Amino acid sequence: MKLSLYLPTMTVQRPPADPVATFEQIRDLAVTADETGFASIWVPDHFMPFGEPGSYVFEAWTTLAALARETSRIRLGQLVTGNGYRNPALLAKMASTLDVIAAGRFTFGIGAGWFGPEYEAFGFDFPPVRERLARLEEALQITLAMWSGTSTTFDGTYYRTSGVVDQPTGVQSPHIPVMVAGAGEKVTLRLVAQYADMCNVQLSPDEVARRYAVLARHCEAVGRDYGTISRTSTSYCVIADTDEEARAAVPPWAPSVFPGDVGAYGLVGTLDTIHERLAAYEEAGVDELIVGFHDPLDTETLKVFAAEFLTDRPVP
Repeated sequence: MKLSLYLPTMTVQRPPADPVATFEQIRDLAVTADETGFASIWVPDHFMPFGEPGSYVFEAWTTLAALARETSRIRLGQLVTGNGYRNPALLAKMASTLDVIAAGRFTFGIGAGWFGPEYEAFGFDFPPVRERLARLEEALQITLAMWSGTSTTFDGTYYRTSGVVDQPTGVQSPHIPVMVAGAGEKVTLRLVAQYADMCNVQLSPDEVARRYAVLARHCEAVGRDYGTISRTSTSYCVIADTDEEARAAVPPWAPSVFPGDVGAYGLVGTLDTIHERLAAYEEAGVDELIVGFHDPLDTETLKVFAAEFLTDRPVP
């Protein structure tokens, strides 16, 4: 199981902290992850914090373009970009450009979108979930067609293109890997089976295993080899001297992002407990676990984690 870093571009820093210095901390985290053996860097595509307003938030796509030039080995992606924030043809063009900037290290993460207050604040339409998922499917069709490098005309219910050609289409072959995030059993996991190279299911290991089984059934239904899909999940890490101390440090906003009691199943506890929790994710079938840290801007925490949990894992 690969281990990757959830990069805190929605930071805990607040004015009057220096925003340039804050971004340098994010850059240092990315470089440290690159040097210590993390498989990938993932950034959230959000424009405002989930909790109390006022924290610095750095836009995902421009951040990744900068970090692509500051790193050399590690892969980069969004966890995940919100389909409703940008026109899908524009997104396809942005992704192919970013893959070139990153010399073929980019993964295109996309989802239907969920954070209603953000849509309202920025003036984006926030239709019901059924329509957001239908829009996501059309966006995936447009994206994959444009990455073929041929003229793409698409006349859907929600989106249209007219002879659009995307060149360059990126570096990777046959195309930039696509991650679709979400655990919806009827639609989202079907979209993974039909269109994606990767999935992200952000639940407890037991629930992750159950949703992967649903994905396998969707793959069978559409004639897709389940083994060709890389399965990822996301967890939260608090390292402490005791499990009780670590669980007490889990922030009050955690349930809005990590369903249930993340202290009971996440990477929360002593180093020994975290070893056990990692084994549970691996047993659930996770190929890549994306880890967000309680001390998100502390490079020393990354180094401690890497020394303990990445030493025996081959560098991707």
